[in-house]
Amino acid sequence: MPKNSPPSSSTDPERPSADTDFSRQAEEANAGLLSELWDLLVNNKKWWLIPTVVVLLLIGVLVLLGSTAAAPFIYTLF
Repeated sequence: MPKNSPPSSSTDPERPSADTDFSRQAEEANAGLLSELWDLLVNNKKWWLIPTVVVLLLIGVLVLLGSTAAAPFIYTLF
């Protein structure tokens, strides 16, 4: 077989071509950030990220509450 020969043009009827698979995925609704994060945690078994994400979310909540009337009550936590 020559080095620069094009790939064979035979297609498997069971497997969709790359073009149709790409088109199908492009037409699907975009997943949200939390669902993408959940898929990462479940599919890649990155369970050690859960405490990190929870701590970051808690710090974010404290920062948001620090600019409200709840700030004096948050100050007493530290």
